[in-house]
Amino acid sequence: MEKTEIPGAMIHTKDRRRALTLALVVCLQALCAVFFVADVAADLTWAGLDPHSRFEAMIALALFVGVVFGALEMRRTLLRMRRAETAQAIASSAFADLINSWFANWGLTPAEADVALFTLKGLDTPEIAKLRGAAEGTVRVQLARIYSKAGVSNRGQFTSLFIEELLAAPLAETPAE
Repeated sequence: MEKTEIPGAMIHTKDRRRALTLALVVCLQALCAVFFVADVAADLTWAGLDPHSRFEAMIALALFVGVVFGALEMRRTLLRMRRAETAQAIASSAFADLINSWFANWGLTPAEADVALFTLKGLDTPEIAKLRGAAEGTVRVQLARIYSKAGVSNRGQFTSLFIEELLAAPLAETPAE
């Protein structure tokens, strides 16, 4: 699965594009700064410190400052991107642990746990049956057992259990029995 399929990961893809664009701009600015510094050096050698050379020297200085600030911004963006990816990985792992804990507390079989996870991912009964290589009726029976063990009566209530947990408590907490 590509990261861009996950809404939260789209931000990471945008951050990567932004960092790449910023790196290209910084490189372009650096090349321009080198050009202007070489041009100023050549002008100083041929014409001395005239108004044209001073103007080009200021442009070269401005470009150099832009390169420095651009590089610092790129570094900051990359660090922020790494922190966000780390936080997402931690949150994802904690949520997976929470889900597994609830499934264990409810005594779901491995097959029921698979069906429950597919349900949380938003798949409908025919899709789950196809993925599991099972009949739709089998999946419906498994869903009924899952709902019974979870103390709910339908897919919406089942999904709400996890959404409410995400909204009410830190991911590291486990459900009360």
